Amino acid sequence: MTVERSGDGDPERTLALLWRDRTAGRTDGRPARGRPPRLTVDQIVRAALAVADREGLTAMSMVRVAEEAGAGTMSLYTHVPGKAELIDLMVDAVLTERDLPGPDDPRPGDWLEQIGLYAERTRAAYRRHPWLRQISNVRPPLGPGLMAQQEYLLSALSGIGLSPRQITAAAGTIVTFVHAAAAAEAESEQVERTTGESTDAWWAARASFWEDYFDVTRHPTIAKLWREGGFDAGTKDANAEAYDFGLQRLLAGIQAAVERPAAREIHS
Repeated sequence: MTVERSGDGDPERTLALLWRDRTAGRTDGRPARGRPPRLTVDQIVRAALAVADREGLTAMSMVRVAEEAGAGTMSLYTHVPGKAELIDLMVDAVLTERDLPGPDDPRPGDWLEQIGLYAERTRAAYRRHPWLRQISNVRPPLGPGLMAQQEYLLSALSGIGLSPRQITAAAGTIVTFVHAAAAAEAESEQVERTTGESTDAWWAARASFWEDYFDVTRHPTIAKLWREGGFDAGTKDANAEAYDFGLQRLLAGIQAAVERPAAREIHS
């Protein structure tokens, strides 16, 4: 699987593109003169998303995006310097799609429900855009989508009894878990679509492994759990159970740090 990295483009050009809504038009508030451009950055991003959603990230070249947008390739370069900057724009567009509540917007009741909303909307974003799992966000695009995410998570965790450093650590842990789980789920669904074979069918085709190759004496715990029904759930149900269990235990751990100060290990 090809992996692209966000944050590889020219920093100043990328930031100007990510925050283009702030610099659009004239500083005196009047519309800029002249004929409006035939192609806009927003149109380019929508075309790139359409190609990646339909054909995969490897097909998302500047030439292919230009074809999708109905423009010449060189026209793209007058708006976006290259693929690296375009990937940042695509990632931030997907993050923005989640439409997380802002500071003045109504929210779910408590912080646990607020984190749940973030998690579900992030999973949904990966389902709509499975190529997102192929983007490494170790150096994320510093755009509106990322900032909205961070503001939402940090505000949800503020005021519950954590220290400032615990708040940022907890938010980072939640992001890591949710994005990793969503990426794995998206990959599983994508494999099923591209191969036409469900994961359960894939396992069924290898049923002989358990009779002919599996060694009970070397793997007694696996065998015991198998006999006791630990693996009875289908693949999708098992994945959903693992996700729910992991998120619930993660949030319970954060709650425990609030309720038992002695358990805290990160200090301001």
